Amino acid sequence: MQHLWRDRRGRMLWLKAAVLPTLFVPGLLTAFWLATDQLGGRPVMAAIHGTGLWAIRLVLISLAITPFARALDWPNLLLVRRMVGVAAACYAGAHLALYVVDQNFRLTTVASEIAVRFYLTIGFVALLGLIALAATSTDAAMRRMRRNWKRLHRLAYPIGAIALLHYFIQSKLNVSEPVFVAGLFLWLMLWRLLPETWTRTRSIAALTAVYAGLAMTAGVMTAAVEIAWYGLATRIDPWRVVTANETLAHGVRPAHWVLLCGLGGLAIVTLRHILPLPRRQNVIA
Repeated sequence: MQHLWRDRRGRMLWLKAAVLPTLFVPGLLTAFWLATDQLGGRPVMAAIHGTGLWAIRLVLISLAITPFARALDWPNLLLVRRMVGVAAACYAGAHLALYVVDQNFRLTTVASEIAVRFYLTIGFVALLGLIALAATSTDAAMRRMRRNWKRLHRLAYPIGAIALLHYFIQSKLNVSEPVFVAGLFLWLMLWRLLPETWTRTRSIAALTAVYAGLAMTAGVMTAAVEIAWYGLATRIDPWRVVTANETLAHGVRPAHWVLLCGLGGLAIVTLRHILPLPRRQNVIA
């Protein structure tokens, strides 16, 4: 257990020691609210949704660590990526466990529902994927699997997409939050498609162009996702969604929030290269 927040030389890694307890907070709060009857008329269902949402959030956070580590020139940030990914698998497992509780522990019913309901099937596939990634996240697994380890862990990208589709379908008509999360996921995937020289350049002008382009492209793609979803999955006229995304008159849409988040990333990168912050040294975990 000590190795969780110490490196191989026995030195304390304060970043890992700080992040580890925070990963328990959503689960502990959910358990407290469930025990004290603060989750409404269907408390178990509320807990199911809450743990599932945190699983998706943690998947996105784990995927966001690499871009942030590079943008902030902070390689030690990568040290917490593994524990965040494992936490995502744990919340996904709790999500399924609470569903079993909601079904009064009728495992045959749970299995049949997973088999016949598409959104439950893909959710279960995403869970199995997260468990596989968590189970092979150890140093021993990395040494044993060698190159195959990287191949396996690249499955985090399609697993994230599958989990988002599960989130979309179970959200039914109100998909504003899934669309926003999908937009952030698109930004992360677009960043990974960029040539590495683009994101490692020291030119502020070039970085500004790269991150501004990312923000705008992710925003447009988010609007496209929302329009396509309403057009294909509901009877709502997709042109109404197009109109809503063209103006703020109808409120801030998910695409607008994704654009703002992307511009926030641009601001972080710009400030990091303007301010004379010290370069952080790497630590062997």
